[in-house]
Amino acid sequence: MSWIEIVVEVALAQAENYSDALMEFGALSVSVEDADEGTDAEQPLFGEPGMEPKESAWERSRVVALTPTDFNHAELVELAANHCGMPIPPHTLRSVADQDWVRLTQSQFEPMLIGKGIWVVPSWHSAPDPTAIVLELDPGLAFGTGSHPTTRLCMEWLEAHAPINKTVMDYGCGSGILAMVAKKLGAGKVEGVDIDPQAITSAEFNAVRNQCEIEFSLPNKVSTSSYDVVVANILSNPLKLMAPMLSAKVAAGGSLVLSGVLERQADEVAAAYAPFIELTVWQERDGWVALHGTRPSSDSI
Repeated sequence: MSWIEIVVEVALAQAENYSDALMEFGALSVSVEDADEGTDAEQPLFGEPGMEPKESAWERSRVVALTPTDFNHAELVELAANHCGMPIPPHTLRSVADQDWVRLTQSQFEPMLIGKGIWVVPSWHSAPDPTAIVLELDPGLAFGTGSHPTTRLCMEWLEAHAPINKTVMDYGCGSGILAMVAKKLGAGKVEGVDIDPQAITSAEFNAVRNQCEIEFSLPNKVSTSSYDVVVANILSNPLKLMAPMLSAKVAAGGSLVLSGVLERQADEVAAAYAPFIELTVWQERDGWVALHGTRPSSDSI
């Protein structure tokens, strides 16, 4: 079986309503893309928690509706436009051939070497080097598969400063990848924390699969302990707000590692932690940085 995609270019104000109307009148699925994708006019669309964009659309949006081959495509375009009270937009059609979607999706995820000897391997592949540190991890709903520069930076810091027999907290654990790296690098007690219950479920599943004994919990159930290493790969605004709390989680003489910070945000994040721990840029990659600092042996946090 094959399908037909209807491609319509609409303005920002029309994108959401027009997409909803296409679904209402029979489209199987609808996506919105940047009509200027691949040009100098392409615009990123993202936001930090609590600061998400109001509309997932662009000034010039391309609405793509998936339909059966034998559908009346022109009629669908017209019905949706009439429903939204807008002129009937021009549209183009493109064929989508039938494929093995599972295999196609899996083919996009190959084993990844991170640092000098950490492999992140999807379950449908074998580890290229089974003697290395291997994490079996499939792409899923929780953030963290090692592909993003911020995750890589944290993993590489842990590899370079192996937390052998140390206590480690991974705050904002997502898939649990950083907690698992710490455990496989020889850490003692490891805990992971996330505000998303779905992330906790995902992390617990991944830890069992990778034979890592790790405790995962929501923030309201975090222990009062301090840790030799605290890693937080989140985003700059939440990191700044959590400066007193995260700093207090670091044991005297312990290390704090922060990522999810753009290079231009490094100074302001470091300033938020300055009353507690002096942070400096450890490494930079693709515009992102990892900050690192050591809590003084005696202070008043």
